[in-house]
Amino acid sequence: MEELGFWVGIIASAAFAVTGVLAISDRGVDLFGVLVLGIITAIGGGTIRDVILGVPVFWADAPIYILVAAIASIITFYAESTLSQPQLYKAILYIDGLGAALFGIQGADKAWHYDFGGSAAAIILGVVTAIGGGLIRDVLAGRKTLLMSYELYAIPVSLGCMLYVLLLNYFPEHAIVGSIACIVLIFAFRSAAIYWNLKVPVMFISRKK
Repeated sequence: MEELGFWVGIIASAAFAVTGVLAISDRGVDLFGVLVLGIITAIGGGTIRDVILGVPVFWADAPIYILVAAIASIITFYAESTLSQPQLYKAILYIDGLGAALFGIQGADKAWHYDFGGSAAAIILGVVTAIGGGLIRDVLAGRKTLLMSYELYAIPVSLGCMLYVLLLNYFPEHAIVGSIACIVLIFAFRSAAIYWNLKVPVMFISRKK
């Protein structure tokens, strides 16, 4: 499970770094600014999680996460005009959805195995791991944050983390299979939202005043 978690983190870090750079691609930011935002987007959620858990942050012992995020950010910076094309950008949204799924389950699993706060804490930290970097990205980029939009983003992650924690509670011997199944579930839900442009139902949205 530890090796799987490592590769999950690597893939998700690259995906989040790409979305972080594209979020400010129209702001005329220099390469240093791009690197900062790309790396923060990639490691932000996991860093918040580890600080809450009171354990060394994951990238301190494995700087490769920073390296992967930096390389992905630089590539995106120079290929921005290509990556911003509608069809390719939509593909990147799917990659971002995969990153959220990977990070969400990884975060829930780590909180669970540190026996931190029980089931509820594992779910919450799974969601924090998945969307924390994106929230920091949006604040720094001056954009409406994920939680302030109608995107079906945090909801799929939350449901997937809840299901995974249930599996850990009642079927711990199937943790690996369960983690893969929940990652697929989150990604499928998020992909459907992207493909059909699904939003949070109106009945769950507060009225503007």
